Amino acid sequence: MSKVIILIALFGVAVFAQQKGSFTDPRDKKTYKTVKIGEQTWMAENLNYNAKGSKCYGNKPANCDKYGRLYSWETSKSACPAGWHLPAREEWNVLYDAVGGEDIAEKVLKSKSGWNDDTEFISGSGRKISGNGEDKFGFAMLPGGAYGSCGDGVSSYAFLFAGSCGFFSNSNGNGYLHVCSISDGISSYMSGKDCGYSLFSVRCLKD
Repeated sequence: MSKVIILIALFGVAVFAQQKGSFTDPRDKKTYKTVKIGEQTWMAENLNYNAKGSKCYGNKPANCDKYGRLYSWETSKSACPAGWHLPAREEWNVLYDAVGGEDIAEKVLKSKSGWNDDTEFISGSGRKISGNGEDKFGFAMLPGGAYGSCGDGVSSYAFLFAGSCGFFSNSNGNGYLHVCSISDGISSYMSGKDCGYSLFSVRCLKD
């Protein structure tokens, strides 16, 4: 009986993880992958709508195709198409709970490729550890970087951290989601005041 229960549970997780679809933005006809996780439906790609003031990382159009565009917080509040919105911090928390909790959320939501390796210093081995995730739910979180500067002595703004970190706006206006490759190979997030970064990636959530 226990084996039957386990098989049913595994089947349920597989079905849960495969609720995927697509959405075409009527404004520019771009089509985005979507994924339903729990009761939420998310775009499974960063937004790439050419809103006024948004930028491609490094001002290179190819990076918009790869990472989506980077938006100011004011622009990001209205950048999502009709029927979708910029998620609040609390809505990100709902996503974390749906995939098993915040302790593992970053690992299971990050894409399987595109993240830089990091170096493990804790044990003194200096070995390289992959920054890639497991992407168990088709969310494919990418390290699109940011535009700005933050306490690093840079006098002028610059494009920073593509391949290493993803920064995602939330509608609360009290910080941003921050996901990076770190030394143990599992990403982490933090939310804090904007400390000089001015443009971030956007993931849209269905109303």
